[in-house]
Amino acid sequence: MQSVTYSNVRKNLKRFMQLVNDNAEVVVITSKRSDDNAVLISQDEYENLIENAYLRQSKANVDHINRSLELLRAGQGKTRE
Repeated sequence: MQSVTYSNVRKNLKRFMQLVNDNAEVVVITSKRSDDNAVLISQDEYENLIENAYLRQSKANVDHINRSLELLRAGQGKTRE
């Protein structure tokens, strides 16, 4: 993760967009007011975060995922098409 100023991002937006997409990098965009900072991430990373937040908001989903992982680790996984 790297921190860069708003002015630097504005001047080099394309370069920072390539950085977050090509390297899965996170860029913190800082401003003079620390409560105005923002984060630049790739769309893929954003969608992954949203999907994980959705799946984790239900205790039933989390329990099901954990049970499935336990079965997989115990060698009880099944291949499906």
